[in-house]
Amino acid sequence: MVRIWSLLIGYAFGLFQTAYFYGKLKGIDIRNYGSGNAGTTNMLRTLGTKSGLIVLLGDVLKTIIAINVVTLLFRDSHTEMIYLLKMYATIGCIIGHNYPFYMHFHGGKGVAVTGGFLLAFKWEFIPVGLATFFFPFLTMHFVSLGSLCMVTGFYIQLIVEGQMGVFGAPQAILIEMYILGAFITGLCWLQHRKNLSRLAHGNERKTYLGKKNHASLSGDDLKKMKEEHEHGTEHGGK
Repeated sequence: MVRIWSLLIGYAFGLFQTAYFYGKLKGIDIRNYGSGNAGTTNMLRTLGTKSGLIVLLGDVLKTIIAINVVTLLFRDSHTEMIYLLKMYATIGCIIGHNYPFYMHFHGGKGVAVTGGFLLAFKWEFIPVGLATFFFPFLTMHFVSLGSLCMVTGFYIQLIVEGQMGVFGAPQAILIEMYILGAFITGLCWLQHRKNLSRLAHGNERKTYLGKKNHASLSGDDLKKMKEEHEHGTEHGGK
């Protein structure tokens, strides 16, 4: 039953789709721009670095909060399986983020959520996660490549540390953790299948932090869209 509760807690937090709500505050539906994905990278490309970082922070924080709630609830009563429950919370968060029912199941790809998971799961996963993401990203400027390297590195580390006894869990729990880890990793690869095709054909879009990353919508564009929307609303009400 604790597995289900952990999954549901994560799912509830995952439903807060930061890119979608932030886009609405700016007067747009982020799914109608760029890649159509409601996530950090598309927000960064559409509205700029600042907006992308705000969305990243929101998605990371919701995952960290979900994991901490599960930890506080069950760490004393289910000590041996607390890392397993953290993973159930993460999967719930990813599902809520990627497939929110109120957005017709069209959300993000769960990369920022996975990043939040690595920050809250176990401290040893933080430097490895940062290295496996930022090295390919900063050298080649492909977010998709960095994301896939990060999630694959996580899975390898999960198995290595599990077999070393780092999690203090019996083998049955470890096997269940490996299965969940495979699900998290496999889902990330599945969500990036179009990116993989573009990478293979050499037409994947590069992403830069700072001045090189030009937002497709400027502040003036947003202001104009807002005025047009308000004018249309007033006209429709007459």
